[in-house]
Amino acid sequence: MGSPRRGPSHGVSTRRLPAEWEPQSAVMLTWPHAGTDWIDQLAAVEAVYMDIATRIAVYEPVLIVCNDAASCSDVGERLLAAGVRADRLRLVQAPSDDTWTRDHGPLTIIDADHRIRLIDFRFNGWGGKFTAEQDDRITAQVHAAGGFGDVPLESSRLVLEGGAIETDGLGTALIVRRTLIDPARNPAWDQQAVTAELGDRLGLTRIHWLEHGWLSGDDTDGHIDTLARFCDPETIVHAVCPDPADPDQAALEQLAVELRALRRPDGRPYRLVPLRQPAPIHDETGQRLPAGYANFLIINGAILLPVYQDPADALAIATLGRLFSDRRIEPVDCRALIRQGGSLHCISMQLAAAPG
Repeated sequence: MGSPRRGPSHGVSTRRLPAEWEPQSAVMLTWPHAGTDWIDQLAAVEAVYMDIATRIAVYEPVLIVCNDAASCSDVGERLLAAGVRADRLRLVQAPSDDTWTRDHGPLTIIDADHRIRLIDFRFNGWGGKFTAEQDDRITAQVHAAGGFGDVPLESSRLVLEGGAIETDGLGTALIVRRTLIDPARNPAWDQQAVTAELGDRLGLTRIHWLEHGWLSGDDTDGHIDTLARFCDPETIVHAVCPDPADPDQAALEQLAVELRALRRPDGRPYRLVPLRQPAPIHDETGQRLPAGYANFLIINGAILLPVYQDPADALAIATLGRLFSDRRIEPVDCRALIRQGGSLHCISMQLAAAPG
């Protein structure tokens, strides 16, 4: 990769990265198949995908990327049989290495003319940890196949996973620095160049660069969507662990200290709401899995909340219910998903709707 642009971003932003709670045109999913790491539990994880897709389709269309034509046909037939309306279902064929749509899918921005555009950032398997060449091509292939309609697509050379960025919709973003300023992801980019690119592509004017926050078993190096989320421009919900013996407790407390020091554009602190973690979940080898509740998905009219059959599930449901009183809280059992190191937000990508 050549040297990135190092000039300043636009003085007055002509585009905006909308918040997740703003109107959506669809949610994109990449369906699991036998060529992915899900092979040993494919039936169980497909059942979770069926549950998630049918829930989404109650509120808005679901765009499903299938590995091949046979999968497109099979998935379509099963979802229609499950009661999904045909006008809420879009199926597009594109080969995939894995199914973490949050990180290989496009980000939607609103431009100066109040039109939506898609930005296709690079994806290299979280710094080369996993094969991702096919996943990196998915957005361009779906666009070429008409899966996004007539929405224009532009590409960036920056490696940026969607799970690494969280926005208030007003130009401010939360990012854990090591998930973006990383020689394994962006070896030729310094923070100044990354900031300029995010300003140019996404219209960001303020970035809160965070140093702390970590869940054991996380392959992403600390994606913000597992740690802290905007619920409105004034409120951030964040993962906490009350057990001092838990190895995640210190990093999450350090994150909380950082969040308490942040300020909104008007100089006031954010309203911080703790979201208690579930008890540790391990796989059959004893590996700790990065289960948590911050990985929820906001859609039109609802919150899809990952749950794990843990007593803390009820606390998370109640907390999100208070924060999103205008939306229905839809708990989704994500114990199968977490076995591969991600949860509900990680496998999905919302597509913003055009204003008006």
